[in-house]
Amino acid sequence: MKILVAGAGGFIGGHLVKDLLAEGHELVCADLKPIEFWFQSFENCKNFSLDLKEYENCLKVSEGVDFIYNMACNMGGMGFIENNKAECMLSVLINTNFLRASLVNSVKRYFFSSSACVYNGSKQKETFVEGLKETDAYPADPEDGYGWEKLFSERMCRHFTEDFGLETRVLRYHNVYGPEGTYDGGREKAPAAICRKIANAKLNNEKIIDVWGDGNQTRSFMYIDDCVKGTNMVFNSKSSEVYNLGSDEQVSINQMIDIIEGIADYKVQRNYQLDKPKGVRGRSSDNSKIYKDFKWSPSIKLYDGLKTTYKWIYDQITSGENTKKFTNSY
Repeated sequence: MKILVAGAGGFIGGHLVKDLLAEGHELVCADLKPIEFWFQSFENCKNFSLDLKEYENCLKVSEGVDFIYNMACNMGGMGFIENNKAECMLSVLINTNFLRASLVNSVKRYFFSSSACVYNGSKQKETFVEGLKETDAYPADPEDGYGWEKLFSERMCRHFTEDFGLETRVLRYHNVYGPEGTYDGGREKAPAAICRKIANAKLNNEKIIDVWGDGNQTRSFMYIDDCVKGTNMVFNSKSSEVYNLGSDEQVSINQMIDIIEGIADYKVQRNYQLDKPKGVRGRSSDNSKIYKDFKWSPSIKLYDGLKTTYKWIYDQITSGENTKKFTNSY
């Protein structure tokens, strides 16, 4: 099959491209970033660096493809999405334009990567919360900016299926982490940021790291390999239902720091910064629906995923190589 991966230069997109190539597919890859800043790039793909908020560009890169995976959006960790709401919401143009282009170019199936940020904020006010079910997105009160874009784009997919017969697949990702992604520069998420801070503290014999919030806020984190496997499983299925894709292994930020300290064999003191962006108080994934329909559950425990991630970030920091693509604000 000929497959387009939009957002191929990003973290999840790069891992997805690698997996699809291993399966023998022909790949078209597109991203806003210059190709030298893609986290992973492959010469045996047709690669485009262009603005996917422009309809003509979406039409161009999707011509002749069978399937589209839309992983493209303007996003980052909580520090980015709380301070760039308009930029996050403009990503709705990417999804809208690709849906329109899919009809023109007779695309057979379309995937949209949504987020746990679509969920109603009133269900995320305590530290340790019940896992969020797919129905908990309504009545709508998602994360401002980024969450609204994702929820609206989900509805666009649903209506393009209902009105035009386009096959769509939607997954709500819960805090994906792993190697080959940004770990500095302002867009990194908590696991990568904490791995970097502890690695730098160890290398520089420093004893204190900054922690946003009081460290008691909770999340569940899914390793990238589980994300890619789950994505392809649902994409290749016959179901057009919306599913959570995440871990139900809920931990506080303090607990995650404890784990990474153990991996690094280095203890730090914590400077809690209560004025920094923190997001919701607690969030976890309820996987009962995807388990019922597919018998899917994540296979990689948090400790094992963090061990791999920490080693990769530590090696990046100490390698002396040009790591600009992993620390740039693109």
